[in-house]
Amino acid sequence: MKNIFDQYWKRYDAWYDNYRFAYLSEVEAIKKVLPRKGKGLEVGVGTGRFASVLGIHYGIDPSVKMVKVAESRGIDAKIGQGKKLPYKDKKFDFCLIAITICFVKEPEKVISEAKRVLKNKGKIILAIVDKDSFLGKFYQQKKSIFYKKANFFSVKEARALLRKGGFNKFSFHQTIFNLPEAIKTIETPMKGHGKGGFVVISGYK
Repeated sequence: MKNIFDQYWKRYDAWYDNYRFAYLSEVEAIKKVLPRKGKGLEVGVGTGRFASVLGIHYGIDPSVKMVKVAESRGIDAKIGQGKKLPYKDKKFDFCLIAITICFVKEPEKVISEAKRVLKNKGKIILAIVDKDSFLGKFYQQKKSIFYKKANFFSVKEARALLRKGGFNKFSFHQTIFNLPEAIKTIETPMKGHGKGGFVVISGYK
C-alpha cells in the first residue's frame, strides 16, 4: 500500500477538505476517548490530518511523501511501519490507529507493537470503518484506489484483535450516519456501534 499512498497522496489529503464535515465528525468521535493529557502516538499518521487537530505530537507512516506533509503540520513524524515501531518500550500514554489497520498485512503485529510502546494502563484508540455498516459495504463495493486492497474489520473482529493483543476495558463510539458527501454539518457522535460507519474502539493495556 505504500506505493499507492506515495503516488496519490494529494488525492488522499484532498478528501479531508472535500468531505470536511465527515472528517470533523470523525475527529469529534475520537475526541470522546482521547486523553486530555499525556504523550500520544498515531500509527499510520498519513498527512497528519488527525494528529494535527488532536494534539498528537508523534506519528509514523510508511509513505515518505505523507510523512513530509505531516511534518509540515507540526508532527514529529518518522518513516516506518506499525509492525516495527522505532520507539522504546512504555514511551507513550496513548496510541491512535485511525483507519490504518485495514491496510496492514499483519494487524496482530501492529497491535502488539502498540502495546509494547504504551505505558502500563496506557490507552489504545482504534478507529475503523465497520465492515458490517452501510459505509463499509459501500466502500467494499466501490473499491476506490485506496480501498481496493483494504481488509475491513467488523467491530466484533476489531475487538477480538485488541483483546488477543492484551487490551481490555473497551468502549465504543460511532459517527458517520450518512455517506460523506451528504454530511453538511458535524454529526454528534453516539456511544455504541451498529448505526455509524465510523467506529472508535478504545481499550487499556
